[in-house]
Amino acid sequence: MATDFTSLLADQVGNEFSASQQYIAVGAWFEQQTLPELAGFFYQQAVEERNHAMMLLKFQMDTDRKADLPGIAQPKSDFANAKEPVELALAQEKRVTEQITALANAARAESDFQAEQFMQWFLKEQVEEVSSMNDLLKIIDHAGSNVLLVEDYLTREVAKATGGVDPTAPPAAGGAL
Repeated sequence: MATDFTSLLADQVGNEFSASQQYIAVGAWFEQQTLPELAGFFYQQAVEERNHAMMLLKFQMDTDRKADLPGIAQPKSDFANAKEPVELALAQEKRVTEQITALANAARAESDFQAEQFMQWFLKEQVEEVSSMNDLLKIIDHAGSNVLLVEDYLTREVAKATGGVDPTAPPAAGGAL
């Protein structure tokens, strides 16, 4: 019998794959603009979102739920300037935060303590994701029309922030990339 949490979980697998596709499209757009640091940043975000989808998929299987893979919509791939895709990414992360919160609420409402505990990592992760996109948007605003300043920022700051694999992250189906 499907529960609200189970239904939302299946939807979220698709949402995470959709976010991954969107970040690939953003990365490709930045690469076409010859902005390799921004492209690399978004390609890495795509891998993270893919890993999130695979973590959710693994949880579905580990808890004897049906492993559903919903289809996804075509991502936006054309932008007027460097700010537009980052605004889209920030809005996407805020939307994912709402989706993850709804999943945590559903787990709690159903007294599914395993699911509620599982969702805690994703709640923590969304704080980081929204903050990261918010910071990048601020840097783009500070840089004005000189997007090369954003490239310099990413070269410095992302190199410093590379902390490796989060040992508290849930396992991903097939292993994380």
